[in-house]
Amino acid sequence: MALESAASDLLAYLEWRVGADDAPDLLGETMVVAWRRVKELPKDAERARMWLFGIARGTLLNHQRGQRRRWALADRIRLQVCESPTAPAADEGAEVRDAIDRLDPDLAELVRLVHWERLSIADAAELLGIPASTARGRYQRAKEELRAALRVGAPLA
Repeated sequence: MALESAASDLLAYLEWRVGADDAPDLLGETMVVAWRRVKELPKDAERARMWLFGIARGTLLNHQRGQRRRWALADRIRLQVCESPTAPAADEGAEVRDAIDRLDPDLAELVRLVHWERLSIADAAELLGIPASTARGRYQRAKEELRAALRVGAPLA
């Protein structure tokens, strides 16, 4: 069959363009597309071979578009990481994190959403599926418990 006889030529074609690591995967994708469209396979051997190369080219173009999207995403992530403030040292804030961890899980999550994720209390309430008034009361209770645990007189944000 034309698919089997063209496989080595298609693999070589793909290896030239993407390297030996990705070429077998792209050949597999090419063959899957060809099998799905096998009713369109030309009867003439040379035309069938060229038809397969056309499918391989389409697969290659899809792969290249995906690569560009991944590189663009990686660039955007790198840019965000560079623009964001540097992370604190691993042990910085350990007392506060430990105190938050000792809170009731619902209170701890509310505190994390407000302070770590920078959500408003109303937005955190919506995310948690509770009324904003309930979230305000829980947040107040969490602050009181944290002050007691940390023996801090200054109010939290």
